[in-house]
Amino acid sequence: MKRSHAESMAPVSLRAAWLVPLCAALLACGGGGTSIEDRGIHIPGGDIALEVPKFFPAPRIPADSPLTRARVALGRHLFHDPRLSGNGTQSCGSCHHQDKAFTDGLPVAIGSTGEAHPRNSQGLANVVYNATLTWANPSLVTLEKQMETPLFGEDPVEMGVNDANSATVLARLSGDADYPARFAAAFPGDPAPIQWPNIIAAISAFQRTLISGNSRYDRFLRGELQLAPSEERGRLLFFGEKAECFHCHGSFNFNDQVVHASSRVVETPFHNTGLFNIDGNGGFPYPNRGVFELTGRPADMGAFRAPSLRNVEVTAPYMHDGTMATLEEVLDFYAAGGRVIQRGPHAGDGRMNPFKSDLIAQIQLDETEKADIIAFLKTLTDHDFLANPAFSDPFANADR
Repeated sequence: MKRSHAESMAPVSLRAAWLVPLCAALLACGGGGTSIEDRGIHIPGGDIALEVPKFFPAPRIPADSPLTRARVALGRHLFHDPRLSGNGTQSCGSCHHQDKAFTDGLPVAIGSTGEAHPRNSQGLANVVYNATLTWANPSLVTLEKQMETPLFGEDPVEMGVNDANSATVLARLSGDADYPARFAAAFPGDPAPIQWPNIIAAISAFQRTLISGNSRYDRFLRGELQLAPSEERGRLLFFGEKAECFHCHGSFNFNDQVVHASSRVVETPFHNTGLFNIDGNGGFPYPNRGVFELTGRPADMGAFRAPSLRNVEVTAPYMHDGTMATLEEVLDFYAAGGRVIQRGPHAGDGRMNPFKSDLIAQIQLDETEKADIIAFLKTLTDHDFLANPAFSDPFANADR
């Protein structure tokens, strides 16, 4: 699920400097967040025990959007159903494949009418913990509000639902042999449950169950295994002051925008990493200029959200525009302190971008150290999550 150019504005807050090393220290010694036991968490108002790993905090679930078995099951079907798009050709799952941690493997997403989205499809693993929900919109802080963009957005067209076809899409669902009963069970007491607010609520409920926390690294934290020597060296580099990866990826979810049930102050930093510097003036190519597209503030030029690195091994290509094909390329970019583009309309030295974050600087890493960091990143792959039948396409599996 992604953004449109018409998204509304909101202020960008800065991360308290002391929080980052604290998070890194907690993770390095096997902690992170509010420690709970490996068990299901019962969410008030729902009938599901949400499975949350030991080192994860309890998620924040909106009181007016309870998790129930009926809602989650309905949301799973709707998420994977191409009939939900205006022309009946594309589902949410078309841009969010489970085996790719709910990304799509493309540089940028392609909408239901064939229009290319300017941005790369983001993963949905642990999306319940995301403080904001797109690459560069501080105002989209709930799954319900965010989902309006891919469903109804016109610039670019994604699902392509509009005033002309909205009733047709609802009629497809109403005429299905299965959906009327599913909607009635998910929204009891609603005399006309097949409507857009309920569709959005059901898909949001399903997305909140997409918990990923059983990677090799998680099992290492639980004391179930030891990391290989290269993986351990990479872990120490990742959380150390040499590579400094933890500054933007130091939380239990390996990002720096986190919200959970105990959150009081929610920080939502966005970063210019020196990916572009058009003509030496700090510019990024339109329409991919980050938070600047919404605020018009020079300081927000090229500012994007740091995504979670969980399952990063399977979410290539990388960056907001999908222009880096491999983890090796990404690591070389960060080690250089920015990207140099020698020629063409985007030529410029990103290392010298005047709006680049102070967190991005040249890092002296040899080839062995780079390989070690990548080995550690691959320990974040949760193979159980990538194959969990509870998240799979029910139509492909004939599990209706």
